[in-house]
Amino acid sequence: MKEKLVVVGNGMAGMRAVEELLKLDADKYEITVFGNEPYPNYNRIMLSPVLAGEKTIDDIILNSREWYDENGINLITGDEVVEIDRVKRKVMTASGAETHYDRLLLATGSKPFIIPVPGHDKDGVIGFRDIADVETMLDAAKTSKHAVVIGGGLLGLEAANGLMKQGMDVTVVHLLDSLMERQLDKPASAMLKASLEERGMKFLMEAQTAEITGDGHVSGVKFADGSEVAADLVVMAVGIRPNIELAEKAGLHCERGVVVDDTMQTFDPKIYAVGECVQHRGQCYGLVAPLFEQAKVVANHLAEMGIARYEGSVTSTKLKVTGIDLFSAGEFNEGEGDETLVLQDPGAGVYKKLVIRDDKVKGAVLYGDTMDGTWYFTLLREGTDISAFRSTILFGQHDLGDAGHGSSGSGVMSLPDSAEICGCNGVCKGDIVNAITTKGLFTLAEVQAHTKASSSCGSCTGLVEELLASTVGEGYDEAPSKQGMCNCTEHSHDEVIAAIRDQELKSMDAVREAMGWKTPDGCASCRPALNYYLLARWPAEYQDDAQSRFINERAHGNIQKDGTYSVVPRMFGGLCTAEDLRAIADVSDKYQVPEMKVTGGQRIDLFGVKKEDLPAMWKDLSDAGFVSGHAYGKALRTVKTCAGKTWCRFGTQNSTGLGVKLEELTWGSWMPHKFKLAVSGCPRNCAEATIKDFGVVCVDSGYELHVGGNGGIKVRVTDLLTKVATEEEVLEYCGAFTQLYREEGHYLERTAPWVERVGLNHIKEQILDDEANRKDLYERFKFGQQFAQIDPWKQRAEGGEAHEFTPVVISA
Repeated sequence: MKEKLVVVGNGMAGMRAVEELLKLDADKYEITVFGNEPYPNYNRIMLSPVLAGEKTIDDIILNSREWYDENGINLITGDEVVEIDRVKRKVMTASGAETHYDRLLLATGSKPFIIPVPGHDKDGVIGFRDIADVETMLDAAKTSKHAVVIGGGLLGLEAANGLMKQGMDVTVVHLLDSLMERQLDKPASAMLKASLEERGMKFLMEAQTAEITGDGHVSGVKFADGSEVAADLVVMAVGIRPNIELAEKAGLHCERGVVVDDTMQTFDPKIYAVGECVQHRGQCYGLVAPLFEQAKVVANHLAEMGIARYEGSVTSTKLKVTGIDLFSAGEFNEGEGDETLVLQDPGAGVYKKLVIRDDKVKGAVLYGDTMDGTWYFTLLREGTDISAFRSTILFGQHDLGDAGHGSSGSGVMSLPDSAEICGCNGVCKGDIVNAITTKGLFTLAEVQAHTKASSSCGSCTGLVEELLASTVGEGYDEAPSKQGMCNCTEHSHDEVIAAIRDQELKSMDAVREAMGWKTPDGCASCRPALNYYLLARWPAEYQDDAQSRFINERAHGNIQKDGTYSVVPRMFGGLCTAEDLRAIADVSDKYQVPEMKVTGGQRIDLFGVKKEDLPAMWKDLSDAGFVSGHAYGKALRTVKTCAGKTWCRFGTQNSTGLGVKLEELTWGSWMPHKFKLAVSGCPRNCAEATIKDFGVVCVDSGYELHVGGNGGIKVRVTDLLTKVATEEEVLEYCGAFTQLYREEGHYLERTAPWVERVGLNHIKEQILDDEANRKDLYERFKFGQQFAQIDPWKQRAEGGEAHEFTPVVISA
């Protein structure tokens, strides 16, 4: 049985925690999410552009209802959780429903602070916090003229800008003498105010609200000095308060927020909290970047990895008002012992201020020119000594070279790869450039989809676009240029695969002639690829070219750092007999193998074998009934299994027996890259099926089929392909998926990047939606398996050729 995780709060912090948890352990919990609003998870940061008419509500939905269904998450909207029973571990909702939990995640967020002046509860007085508030403002703009926004901070100015865009006459009321005093010093604030006034925004500074007037519906705002301004709509944007009522009622320790430790755990070890509702080390955060950092930590602990810690955040701010460039970070008001560097050009509307202490950046304010904001923020976070380039630091990164903590050059490209471009999602420059170059990205939308950079508040969009333009050229949003599979040809892998299929090209010479290869014999890059593509398409007619294989495949042993080889006989499902073990022991003694090891793939690895001994050694192993384990081939490597229901008290199916059938089905099949399978006998997943190329998780009612996993340097959890009821279906779907990968995958492309490249929907269309195509793929796979050859070892050994020889299995 899965543990039950209940998430109270369907906002950005709570759902980012769920997303991170799914990456770490998608099968650990049965997840239920409660949200007060009738919408799925959306990007609250982008409410300002929705109000301004620059985006729609659909544009800011982060996770559709279909996403919840696809991930097995029970989403309950519009039913508020009103009580937590910590003893019985259950939550109760306003409708009376009860849900039990093993772990509870509170992500209740915050609520706008409404100034308790007379009339604050009148019709037309609202906060600016959710979609309902935006809809109220948009409706008011259709019929009303005058709006008053109380609060000249970040949120208030964004609300005022949006209402102006909707045609309303807007007055911003602020208690202090400068706008955005928490993010700007007075010179920058004055420049911002002047720019907004030019756009038509009105301001009442140092004005204290005394009363909201009107008969039922708001008609105006009266101030302490007796003055009054007309208003059909009043928006309170004076701050937020952590929403802790539910936690307090449950007896959790709260101060300003729900108090959590560095693991995001409350004083109840079964309950975690994340987001704007929490207080960590005395701090409450209202910006999204810290909340996402918290989400990663809490997901790590919910997955019981227990290694992550949240130690607080350094934050930066940008204003989301089109045409106004503003950036601030750190402590920008100088104190004792601080030094201030200022660059001001009123004519150009540019202001830069850096606060320095001990030759390190302590704070920054930029107005008009924010291009170097990310660089300054990186210097601040990393505590970089700026003494070597202090005299030019206000001019940006031009010609700084290594002294400027980056390469020579200017602009965003001169930032180090570790520089954070998207603070909302924690995406660094190196991540973005790597995605652009390796995945062939050419548009902002593609970068957003692959990296999430620029997909939250949007303030880093300009930097991301500059990275695109600098990496792929100014025509980055045009159709991508074609990249050849090697220097011998301008044709891509997909074009070569299609030509081999459509033109029935059945030799490397035929391919090179038909496609105009620049070099008659190809190169070390294209020869192995062509050899594989031909073998995969024409298993009965194409003769494998051993010389076009890597040395490990030719020698049928993994070359080690001392020049010797390791030999891995295949043990189907890890099963063996005493006779098998004796045979391996005899071979080990005969060839003086210095070391043997049981591998993670349930086989025995013999290390230190001399190359000249390989043919004779494989002959002896073949005589004893062993075939190659392909621990070195671009082929099926292993099928990892657990004990299953035969021995394990938790097992639901015969995972070992099914693993043997899958291995017998797929062994010896050459692939674009190494290929690993696993069968877990129950959802406890001891065989780690959800990080394999094809994984099976046995459940009471059948088998879950997972694809596209990777457990190497870049871990990728599988995608759920489907669920089937019988072992015969498992074999058919496995064969079909494997053949589709063999036919469409690029040579040296693992299933994980292949699935990401072609998309899971494409795979489902080929295998799930088209039964005839699935069966045809399966038959083509089995047809290719007919051409496996197990006897070349004897032929080679008897012929006396001792160095490079045909592999144990030659098949499609």
